[in-house]
Amino acid sequence: MTKWPIRWDLLFRYRVIEIVALWEGRLTTNHLMQSFGIGRQQASKDINSYLADIAPGNLVYDKHLKGYKPSDSFAPKLTSGHADEYLHILARREDMTVTFDELEMGFEHTAMIGPVTRNIAPEVLRPLVQTIRAKKRVDICYTSLKNGEKVERIISPHTLVCTPLRWHVRAYCEHAGGYRDFVLSRIHGVPDINDNTAHGKQDDTLWNTGVTIELVPDLRFNDKQKKVIEKDYGMTNGVLRIATNASLVRYLLDAYSIDIHMQKNKPQGQQIVVGNMDELMPYLTY
Repeated sequence: MTKWPIRWDLLFRYRVIEIVALWEGRLTTNHLMQSFGIGRQQASKDINSYLADIAPGNLVYDKHLKGYKPSDSFAPKLTSGHADEYLHILARREDMTVTFDELEMGFEHTAMIGPVTRNIAPEVLRPLVQTIRAKKRVDICYTSLKNGEKVERIISPHTLVCTPLRWHVRAYCEHAGGYRDFVLSRIHGVPDINDNTAHGKQDDTLWNTGVTIELVPDLRFNDKQKKVIEKDYGMTNGVLRIATNASLVRYLLDAYSIDIHMQKNKPQGQQIVVGNMDELMPYLTY
């Protein structure tokens, strides 16, 4: 990546301009004002400076959208063009190694292992973001891992969800007659935005069911070993409590490398176990 002689704060704003325009298909001064607490005049100046100094011709103003959209010749200049950059902004992750993963930070003493970038195209993500914000239905072509076949589905998405290994959209599925998770990298073609939905986040029972996961050291460890694990995970009185909702329980357990089917293996394998599994099981079997 080219080393731009730009102040760090301005570089961050330029990157947000590029990321939002690419993945939402519409950029306004409000994006910068809300993200950085700057005035409209400064936000407008940043957009114009980006176009003049960084990427001439990358954006065009669309009167119908009342904002800027990527031009036909759009090419990322300060970003990689990967969906992860946009999705991590949505998740409000402030980890600079994620946001600026291709900049030379000078942290030679640090090594980080990140998840594999999933194959997600802007043409897939943009309509989903627009559908969520407008509370509409959308037609998608989806491949389920169950049989590997492509199927047409009409869904009403309400939330994009980030896990350490993948991104998915939580949505009401008209075929299934309930709320399901759809992995973004398994959506093909361009989703077709439909009319308004009658199934929003407020009707998603699992999403609105609060759950607390309790993680504890494997009981087969001795007291000294348990103390080590408690310190590793920042436990309080031997328990790490994580508040979430019922639809995310599986993903949080995956994030802590907890396989509920391997609880009988050697304790060194996972080190921690779920202390309230009976309470959580209803949300792991649907």
